[in-house]
Amino acid sequence: MIQSPTAPVLPTVPLDTPAAPSIAHGPSAEPTRVLARFEDWARRTPQAPAVIDSTRTWTYQDLDAAAGRVAAALGDRVRPGDLVGVCLDRSAALVVTAVALARIGAVYLPLGPRPGERRTQAVTEDLDVACLIGDPGVLPEAHRRGDHTPLPLPTEGVNAPATAVAAFSDAVRGTRRAPEGSLYAVLTSGSTGRPKAVAVAEPSLSVALDWYRAETALAPGDRQSLLIGVAFDPHLLELWAALTSGAALVPAPDDTRWDSRVLTDWWREAALTHAVAATPTVEPLLDRPWPQGLKLRHLVVGGDRMRRRPGADVTATVHNAYGPAEATVLTTAHTMRGTDPEADDQAPPPIGTALPGVTLVVTDEEGRPVARGQEGELRVGGHCLALGYLDPELTARRFTAPPQEAELPAVDRLYRTGDRVRMNADDSLDFLGRLDDQVKISGVRIEPVEVEAAFEQDPRVRTAVVTVLRDSSGHGRLVAHVRAADGADPAPGELLDAVRAWLPEQAVPAGVRIVDGFPLDANGKVDRQALAALARSEAPHTHPTGTAGAPADAAADADATATERLVLTTVRDLLGRPGTGLADNFTDAGGTSIIAARLLATVEAETGVRLRAPELLRSPDLRTFAALVEQRRTPRPEGA
Repeated sequence: MIQSPTAPVLPTVPLDTPAAPSIAHGPSAEPTRVLARFEDWARRTPQAPAVIDSTRTWTYQDLDAAAGRVAAALGDRVRPGDLVGVCLDRSAALVVTAVALARIGAVYLPLGPRPGERRTQAVTEDLDVACLIGDPGVLPEAHRRGDHTPLPLPTEGVNAPATAVAAFSDAVRGTRRAPEGSLYAVLTSGSTGRPKAVAVAEPSLSVALDWYRAETALAPGDRQSLLIGVAFDPHLLELWAALTSGAALVPAPDDTRWDSRVLTDWWREAALTHAVAATPTVEPLLDRPWPQGLKLRHLVVGGDRMRRRPGADVTATVHNAYGPAEATVLTTAHTMRGTDPEADDQAPPPIGTALPGVTLVVTDEEGRPVARGQEGELRVGGHCLALGYLDPELTARRFTAPPQEAELPAVDRLYRTGDRVRMNADDSLDFLGRLDDQVKISGVRIEPVEVEAAFEQDPRVRTAVVTVLRDSSGHGRLVAHVRAADGADPAPGELLDAVRAWLPEQAVPAGVRIVDGFPLDANGKVDRQALAALARSEAPHTHPTGTAGAPADAAADADATATERLVLTTVRDLLGRPGTGLADNFTDAGGTSIIAARLLATVEAETGVRLRAPELLRSPDLRTFAALVEQRRTPRPEGA
């Protein structure tokens, strides 16, 4: 989980006051076992619910037996240490697969339920992936026409696959294998234009799980969410936290990602006691009265800047968490309760103090610790560290020896996060931003160069530069500035369709500008700030579809109903696109899950009509969506 910009400025330390160095250690910790803890619960409480997936419940005994059958089906074709790409969604099938691979000793590599074909192909070209597990229809061509081993995975419940196979390809495999002892590997955005994989060992995950259980008292009888997207590592915290606590894991329906009210309805209906969620999803809940009737006791949030503290009416304990994938999901956390004196404070809370087994060091450009209260780069060490990237050279650059000036006898290496922070007197950290070119979109770290490389795979594109535009509340969207190849005249929408095969959903730009060239700064480099300014001033030209890219039709706006004007104004403001029209489809115009949630919240606040995300997404255009709002808003006369 990653936390993003900006914290309030604290008073500087007086020059005549010696300040302690910015070094902090979490409580001591010893790694434990992960799979063994699950197997212990399967023996002790075989009939306890392990997965509650829609109307079907799998007990610990059911889950244990299903994992055994999948492991047996994979036979000797998947061996200890093999990377296995998993193309499944949040479901009982995913949970069974994770347990089965851990039992084999194979390395779980989550790719998400609908991985882009070209992106998946790039992964299998770089990494020594033994097979892909998923519905054959979502797999790359080489694996669709390869050898398939049917797997006895559950096909019931939410997000369940219609069929599931282990697909083996005859294509030449990549050469990079996971380091010995890896439990899982996850992809992070790659500055080379291709995703990079980081491998994590069982002991590192166990330390995070031990903290989670101790902090939240997760235990038998409790229900834990499985909500985070499968391509992102926090879902592993959810999955294994439940299974190592004797609790029940509840996979989330897909529409919970789009609408914060649907999310809280699901929390209530599923009787969840513990949940993990992305900050942008939870943020709207903090701006209105806390939902009643929830059993939720603990809520861990992360992935973006938390802009305010929970209010006094929030009945759950909220943990503001931070941590890169390279430090095993969680590194720091700050706990907040509605009874705190600071409740309802509008200032961003800190990202917290070090978790057990974690060492934090804030350094200058030379790697030396800075004084408390000064800004610097955060470096992380301790049990939480990943084994490294599957690229040894990259590992050597980012996982470095501790600075000689720091007395860290028990720490042999530190991970350079690239995050700019400040350490306070109480060891807590304020997050101040990034030191490099990475950006955050909907809580996910994205390297603009990876997005640029995806565009440049297209023969119609000569060069691409990606910038981020932010609205007044800090929400960002990517814009691609594309210089076409000689003789080519690509349509923006066609280019976006092409890059979707290379990129995860959050990395697909909201719009494309076709440009003749790029402005340069004094050093002869592309002036990204100038490009972003041009995109802001030329918003109508950045749209992926024709009608949304044209200037707004004043006459058509004048003829619009009050509800249509409300929808149009809100969508234009949220997207930053004054040219959006009623004939545009919400998703094609650049709408995302976060923007959908904000649109639905505004419509409800202004009209009293509550619609769900699928009703927005199923509407062919904004005019149809506005008509649906009007229909729900206007009482029908008797007899009609």
